[in-house]
Amino acid sequence: MAKKRRPQPKATAPQLVDGEVPVVGAREPCPCGSGRRYKACHGRAASHAVTELVRRPFEGLPGEPDWVALRELVPAATAQLTLKEGLPEGVPSVTLATVLPMAWPALRRDNGEVLLGLQNDTSSGDISRDLADTLGRAFETEPGSAVDAGRPRPEGPRLQDLLDLKAPFTPEVHSGFEFWLGDGSDSATGEVAASLERANSAAIPTARLSVAQGAYWCETPEKNHLRWVMTHPEEKLLDALARLHAAGTSSLGDDTRLVGSFRAHGLVVPVWDLPSGMTSEDCEKPAAEFNERLGEALTTGTVLTADERRARSGLMNRQITLS
Repeated sequence: MAKKRRPQPKATAPQLVDGEVPVVGAREPCPCGSGRRYKACHGRAASHAVTELVRRPFEGLPGEPDWVALRELVPAATAQLTLKEGLPEGVPSVTLATVLPMAWPALRRDNGEVLLGLQNDTSSGDISRDLADTLGRAFETEPGSAVDAGRPRPEGPRLQDLLDLKAPFTPEVHSGFEFWLGDGSDSATGEVAASLERANSAAIPTARLSVAQGAYWCETPEKNHLRWVMTHPEEKLLDALARLHAAGTSSLGDDTRLVGSFRAHGLVVPVWDLPSGMTSEDCEKPAAEFNERLGEALTTGTVLTADERRARSGLMNRQITLS
């Protein structure tokens, strides 16, 4: 005779203890008092919330195209950040930096200034929440110390909650990473010096165009490039680029060519090949003229012609996604 199975007790429903359940290690007992491990209890929802990908993490911030460019394209740049509620006591300024020494997430200088690194690996699917969490921990870090990586709370604030959304966002592109040394009175030693040397040797000369947000020229050994982060809806932008490409007006002048595009953080980034002698200053006028042509093409409501569809297909075939 088959042995009768003993009925299994139902799992105890999690009981909250005085409000929010804090984040603990996955294998630790859940702080809610259920008796289960955190990963099998409140950690499930927290893990899902933390890993869920936010397609446009910088949407709503002033200068969204520049945020994307500084995250993906620009080697060395800084930008001053303005907080919605003002600076905490003892923090004279907050500066966004593309990269910090040894890939630190953030740094609290001796004078209390905070530098926030943008190009670091993040622990969740929302870069904005990760950066906001790092910024909050930087404010609590002792001056003269680096800020370690952490794990943001799923319900924690995002940059859009902390920054003044009416303040301008104006990146300053640097030729190297000497901005790590502050006002220049400091000197790099040890690991910082080695990190500075490596970073400077790998930096590609880059400049920001004045024609629009997110437009960056760069110099490489064989040819130069213009990479332009745009916020136009993707389908409309690709149609407009196809119209210009089919009409032979998608270039920026002689020996230049629109070679394709890529996606980064929910935005499309068209890319042009430029001759090696074409400087960032040389790009300003043709880029402004292209921007006018693009604006007209974006407002065209007609269906794409056969030539325009072929041009669009070619552009799509050369499109990649970075994030």
